[in-house]
Amino acid sequence: MSEERVTIEDLVATVASRRGESPDASYTAQLLHRGVRQCAKKFGEEAVELVIAAAAEDRPNVKAEAADVLYHLAVLLEAAGVTLDDVYAELGRRRAMSGLAEKAARKA
Repeated sequence: MSEERVTIEDLVATVASRRGESPDASYTAQLLHRGVRQCAKKFGEEAVELVIAAAAEDRPNVKAEAADVLYHLAVLLEAAGVTLDDVYAELGRRRAMSGLAEKAARKA
């Protein structure tokens, strides 16, 4: 049995489709119903779990936690009203300069 490959675009579309569902029937709808702050908190928790797994060099857990991070990022973006196109545009803007110049510009 082959595993289905899901892209970030697929994930974001699925999350967006859950927005109107009942929080009683959908975990994603439940998260979105709680608002941006709670979605951000949950994303942060998952990010920390990924860091811990990576620091422990626990490859299976890194994969699992990375999937959780991507899912919760999609939820957070939806809650915040930020699209992937917004994120891609920001990445494109940053690509035009070196990483060091970009970091210096953020501090200014």
